[in-house]
Order: sequence, then structure tokens, then C-alpha cells
Amino acid sequence: MAFGLFKKKKDKIEKQDTGIISLKVKNVVKETADAVSIHFENPENGKINYKAGQFFTLIVNVNGKEERRSYSVCSSPEVDEFPAVAVKRVEGGIVSNYLNSEVKAGDTMQVIPPLGNFTTEFSANNSRNIVLIAGGSGITPMMSLAKSALNIEPNSKVTLLYANRNAGSIIFKSQLEALKDRFAQLEVIHVLESNDDNYGQHQGYISQSIVQQVKESVNDAQAEYFVCGPTPMMDIAINSLKNLGVAEGLIRKESFTPSSSAVEPTNESEEIVAREVTVILDGEEHKYTVEPKETILEKGLDEMIDLPFSCQSGLCTACRGKCVSGKVKMDASDGLSEAELEEGYVLLCVGHPMTDDVVVEIG
Repeated sequence: MAFGLFKKKKDKIEKQDTGIISLKVKNVVKETADAVSIHFENPENGKINYKAGQFFTLIVNVNGKEERRSYSVCSSPEVDEFPAVAVKRVEGGIVSNYLNSEVKAGDTMQVIPPLGNFTTEFSANNSRNIVLIAGGSGITPMMSLAKSALNIEPNSKVTLLYANRNAGSIIFKSQLEALKDRFAQLEVIHVLESNDDNYGQHQGYISQSIVQQVKESVNDAQAEYFVCGPTPMMDIAINSLKNLGVAEGLIRKESFTPSSSAVEPTNESEEIVAREVTVILDGEEHKYTVEPKETILEKGLDEMIDLPFSCQSGLCTACRGKCVSGKVKMDASDGLSEAELEEGYVLLCVGHPMTDDVVVEIG
């Protein structure tokens, strides 16, 4: 899923493809008792262009209602022939339970093309330390990143610190073991709440002392850290890295839940009131008035405008647009990189017009 990032100013901003495509399910693999990986066939016009660590948005019909959810890719575009995502059941989760129980090979699914900033550029010339810190289903984009790094960068080392309840809940357990056997430059460190079978190196939870041990073992001030998993685990990992002197620019995170902090207007006198906005979609202008308790996306959908969207919580960037005029306040901005924010990109699902001249171009 999607998806925050400690921002780098030199991020390359690419125009995103918001068109929906149809993909056929090639096979569904049961990874654990409560998680599956869904592998898709490539479309007839060629392979899907995506980057390791990005995510797909799946559109499904459950009980007569369209639902959209974003899931990180577990496949590597440089290694795997077919793209795949992993889905872990969430208690009460409408889509995660549907995907685990109902989807099968041969089904056709509507998909929004890949998005997300939780990635890096790979090169055979690189010689670096990549540290992946994951918890539970946060392993999904890490598998994508690890496979790409190990296969493309023979001189780079990958260290995975992975937390789970027990050995049986480790998603991709056998795949990780196979990668360890194949690549000497991969180290996997398991942290298990219950370690009765002594499978993990640590029992309990990820802590600053464990993070410190990993950092000291890597022994590289320029090591790059990627963090993904439950919010409490990510908070501990990121705060630990900062306390240990790791620069923010070397830490990247992928959030599956939105941040609680909002992006506040710089002028305290500004307030959210009803204002007209102009949204440009596929070259066509749409004007409508957004009320104080609405977002730009919500009102647009009410107006029957076919705006792209997915998470509706400021994470996935499916509704990203460039504010070419006026000012927009966002309730959260986790999904956007610093470069995107500087360029004026906003997320309509958490966006409110703050001036009367707001014009946003989707894409």
C-alpha cells in the first residue's frame, strides 16, 4: 500500500498514468494462513512498466459495490516475468478478505497502473548498503526492492530486519531462505514475538538496541534505510535511526495508514470556506464548488466526474494533481515527495481550496 517518504529534493517527477487497465490473474499463491500473493499475466500490448517498491491499485466489486485498495508489488520488474502483489487479511477488511478467499487464476481484475515513491534507482555500478526494516505485510515492497538490488547490484549488500508474530506468520519465508542461499550479500535478521522454535535471531519486538546492532554491523554512514510495516514499529525504527545519527535523507518510509498530522495553512487568518475550483482532466475543464466539509475529490465524484482515486486518505497518490493556480490545503501529504510538494502537486482526496482561483490539473 501507500505511502510516505522522507523526502529527497532531487526526486524526478514523472507524469503518472491514471488510466485503468484490465489484467488477468495468472495464479494465486497462499503465502501464509492469512496472506496470498496474486500474480498477473502481462497485457497483450506488452509488459507493465513499474518500479521495484511501487504499488498497484486493485478495483473489485464486493457485494455489488466498487472498492479500491492499493497493494505493494512483491515482484521485481528486472527479475520476475509477471507482476505480483501480496495481500494480508485484515480483520473486517472487505477487500483483503475478498482477495484472500475469492480471487482465483483466470479472473480478470481492473487495475490502476503502478504508482509510488518508495523506490530507488538500480545500477550494476552501485556499491552500497541497503537496509530494509519490515514488519508483517511490510515485507511486500521489500521483496521487490531486495530482488532488484541483489540481481542488478552484485557489489551492494542488502540487510533485512523483519519482525513477525512467529515463524508461521513470516510472509515469503521460503523465498527469503532461497535468496539467502543464492546471494551471499544478503543478510536476513528475524525478530519474532514468539520464538519457540528458535527460528529468529531476536525474540520480542524491534527496538533501538536491535536497530543499533544492525547499524553497527552494516558500519556504513551512507547506508540507505527503507522502513515499512505497522505504524508503531515504523515509529520505533525511524526514531531509533535518527537517535543513532542517521540522516533523514537516508531514511525512506512506506506508510499503510495515513499520518495524523495535517499540512496547515501558513496564514492563520485562512479558513476553509465554500469555494469554486477548476479541475482539468484529460484536457477538459470541470468547475464546481467545494463545501468546507468536503474534499476536492469528494465533490468531484458527487458531480459524476470520473476522477482517479484509490485510498482516499492521502497515501496512494492516485488522485495527484498539479495546482497551477491558487492554494490548496491538504489534511495529509505522506504520499508526496518533497520535490512534488515544491512543484505544486496536491492530493485531491485530502485537499481543500483555500483561495478562489484554484486550478488543478490531474496527472
